[in-house]
Amino acid sequence: MARQRAFDRDEALDRALRAFWRHGYEATSIAELTAVMDIRPPSLYAAFGDKRRLFEEALRRYQESYGAFTARALAEEPTAREAIERILYEAADEYTDPGHPHGCMIISAAVNCGPESSEVEEGLRLKREAAKAALRERIERDVTAGLLPPSADAAALAAYYAAVIQGMSTQARDGASRDELERTAALAMRAWPATTPPHP
Repeated sequence: MARQRAFDRDEALDRALRAFWRHGYEATSIAELTAVMDIRPPSLYAAFGDKRRLFEEALRRYQESYGAFTARALAEEPTAREAIERILYEAADEYTDPGHPHGCMIISAAVNCGPESSEVEEGLRLKREAAKAALRERIERDVTAGLLPPSADAAALAAYYAAVIQGMSTQARDGASRDELERTAALAMRAWPATTPPHP
């Protein structure tokens, strides 16, 4: 009979997630991972594969949990404006939550990556681009529906709000409070184009 692992895999994965989130991919060593996960290196490799595969699994866990608020808002809110406003305010809350590292893992995990981690860095960049594309697609739907004027530049708006979200992540890591980020969110929403009035 195979010997059962002497650790909780989900708990170990969450601890690894937090280490990558706090320090970034490259700065998080195998020694640190095994320490925070409370396992020996052979158990880490047996359960998760190498560091790269562990990171990718942790990243999926992040997107399905801490980082899922963006997709939920885009799916649930009736307009792009309401969705993006909700994203900004939920980011202010999530990025400053004292229960986990501050900021967004997808934004911060590839900071200071060297050439040997270029594939990880590129993978995170593609995830950020996909998030920006999702904003753009949601805005374009409102332009098509007549909720925004035809002159509204969906690509520029999506890039602007993606930049605000990324900036809020960095500010949170630098110690900005939820209240400060909410004020940033309120100012950012003032850039939203005037809504097309409904037809009589």
